[in-house]
Amino acid sequence: MAREAGAARDGSPRLLRAINDRAAIEAMLRRGALTRAELEAAIGLSKPATVALLARLEKAGMVRRGKLRGGNRGPAAQMWSVNGALAHVAGVSLTPDEVDIVIADITGEIRVEHRSALPSGNDAPLAFATAMTEAAARAELRPDQLAKVVIGSPGAVNPATGHLGFAPHLPGWEGFDLPGRLRAELGTDVIVDNDVNLVALVEMTAGRAQQVRDFVLVWLSDGLGAAVVIDRVLHRGVTGGAGEIDWMRAPDRARLDTGVDRTGSRLGGLLSYRSINKLARAHGLKARNGAAAVQAAHAAGAAGQAFLADLARRVATGVAGVVSVLDPELVLLTAEIAQVGGRQFADLVAAELHRLVVPRTPVEPAECTERAVRAGALQVALGLAREQVFGLPATAVGIRSDPEVQLEEAR
Repeated sequence: MAREAGAARDGSPRLLRAINDRAAIEAMLRRGALTRAELEAAIGLSKPATVALLARLEKAGMVRRGKLRGGNRGPAAQMWSVNGALAHVAGVSLTPDEVDIVIADITGEIRVEHRSALPSGNDAPLAFATAMTEAAARAELRPDQLAKVVIGSPGAVNPATGHLGFAPHLPGWEGFDLPGRLRAELGTDVIVDNDVNLVALVEMTAGRAQQVRDFVLVWLSDGLGAAVVIDRVLHRGVTGGAGEIDWMRAPDRARLDTGVDRTGSRLGGLLSYRSINKLARAHGLKARNGAAAVQAAHAAGAAGQAFLADLARRVATGVAGVVSVLDPELVLLTAEIAQVGGRQFADLVAAELHRLVVPRTPVEPAECTERAVRAGALQVALGLAREQVFGLPATAVGIRSDPEVQLEEAR
């Protein structure tokens, strides 16, 4: 809660005004447009102090007057809100086939949504910059007018080199300083983060992990990944590769033999769509991809249940090592297979997991599934921009925008 300048003896009036200003901005960002009386109640200032605060912020261009709100009695009340034009940011989901972009003002109001196909190969970064330029133009902006651009991508960016690793399915994006290259192309601050990490951030702020301090989020699609959150901070690892469980070697504990080396195979291979389809066929199920196989299994009676149990054994075998080391409060399953499998599949994974490890860690389907990577990227971009513009603490779980700071931390 804010404090009035005249009510405290342990700080200068200028410092206390700055604290009160930030508290007011934060309240309006969190709750939207407020009347003067509502702002008073939210930050605990008197009427004269709040009037002076609003006048000060309006003069500085930080807030603006909105519509009048009519009431049953008395005059209409003036609404106040943060000036969204102060800064704009972009959140981006990058996949091997396309780029999905959202541009919002600093209040979080979405201005533009833009999707574009991406070619593979050396032209991919240039095509990405072109897509960003097109999206910005739709918002009547240039890319260099965006305060922050945050990109969620498969793989992990090494903070010491800027190189993208663990992403062979993104040809044309490896072997160079990726954030540095995109900063040069766009003329603004660009941050590239792992897509699964960004989904974990969304789950922590708006999904099932809101009240959880330690959890693991497992991405089950045609591509495997995980995010590890410890004490509500993403654990990234020295090279940015924490959670890349795709590359672990694991035995195949499925009951039906599909020709996989039982002594150990790459976990990402065991859980690829191709491998899942092969397992489904062994159980008498036919589908076009892994997610469709899980969907078909739900309607296939006993044969379907046997397939789901075999698939759950594969997932649990990979998750067991992570759970044994971290002992988290929760394991969340996300992406297409988890979404189609739902609670039933999560329960099967939990049952198999509890046969392998001592902790009785709950396993649940993730709650935030609609464009979660893009949503996480936007959330990080907004947090960093608000830190830059308003001095509000960024709560983006350790993501830094300054490349020099990232390099120093990596050392």
